[in-house]
Amino acid sequence: MAATKTRTSSFSRNFSAVPSSRTPGLKNGPNGTVFVSSGIPDLDKILGGGFPLGSLVMVMEDSDAPHHMLLLRNFMSQGLVHNQPLLYASPAKEPRSFLGTLPSPSTSKDDKTRDHDVGQLSENGLRIAWQYKKYFGEQPTSDHQNVKLEYCNEFDLRKPQDRHFLNGQRIECISLRECSNMSTLLDHCSTFLSQRQESNTTCAGRIAIQSFCSPQCHFSDLDWDMLSFIRSLKSIIRASNAVAVLSFPASLLSSSFSKRWQHLADTLLSVRAIQDEDKELAKLLTGYQDMIGLLNVHKVARFNTQVPVILDATTFSMKLQKRRFLVLECLNQAPVDGSSGSSYGTTGSCSGSSKTGSLDF
Repeated sequence: MAATKTRTSSFSRNFSAVPSSRTPGLKNGPNGTVFVSSGIPDLDKILGGGFPLGSLVMVMEDSDAPHHMLLLRNFMSQGLVHNQPLLYASPAKEPRSFLGTLPSPSTSKDDKTRDHDVGQLSENGLRIAWQYKKYFGEQPTSDHQNVKLEYCNEFDLRKPQDRHFLNGQRIECISLRECSNMSTLLDHCSTFLSQRQESNTTCAGRIAIQSFCSPQCHFSDLDWDMLSFIRSLKSIIRASNAVAVLSFPASLLSSSFSKRWQHLADTLLSVRAIQDEDKELAKLLTGYQDMIGLLNVHKVARFNTQVPVILDATTFSMKLQKRRFLVLECLNQAPVDGSSGSSYGTTGSCSGSSKTGSLDF
């Protein structure tokens, strides 16, 4: 009797070849899902663990600000820290130069404390200034030795990635300008994924495509060809141990094609810039002066289940903590002054009575 073939549905994938979560950079999730980190700790928590292996993540760009670059940089940097193969495609002439802008992972507090304490006290118990440590034969240590290998690191956006992570890595960069048609770009992606399977690589791969339908690309006006490419990319990603993140300027697409693209995404995000002098928005939100943009979560990938994900919030503020680390926070409404209109301060008592009057605590 012939062996029965396992059937797969639209919401399930074959996990027989999925690497174990013991591999650095991977984490087990519900229903047999394996996650890779987005490079942003807050985003991993929002999505329930990160980006599932075999998923297509799409980010809608904002034409007023390149906030999508923050998501791509952290996503790519996290893969390099975990020694995961990377394929990066960009409309720039020299996409490899973008690797020099990737942020570096921050060192752990324990390592910082240990390095700060070593050599501080001499034999007589005197403190030695850091400027004079080089005269006492101390060997300098590189930053990558102090990096703690975690599932998701915090990345310092003001500090470039150490060359240790860029050298010896399997990094492939492609210029979208050199791709005359969609078949060329799809062949690069297929070759990248097939090489990993032939070499029996156990770690996950990452594909990052920036500004897919930008005017610099020769195929920017081929709407149906680009749609077919996204559909093909999703199919080959679903059958591999990789995650693809594709950003595109939605404003350059027609409404019908933009909806088709969004429907193909497993995880759909969008970023939006905030005006510097939006007084109305500043009155409504607390911490408005610290925000650099807004992140919207439109869809969350779910594999091997038909239960949808219901988030407590779908819009989050993007902030730079200490001007270095990207953090996401829920939007908090600012208190409304009673003199400017109706608010909780003028609607009645704390017991919910319908009588009007000021609150007296």
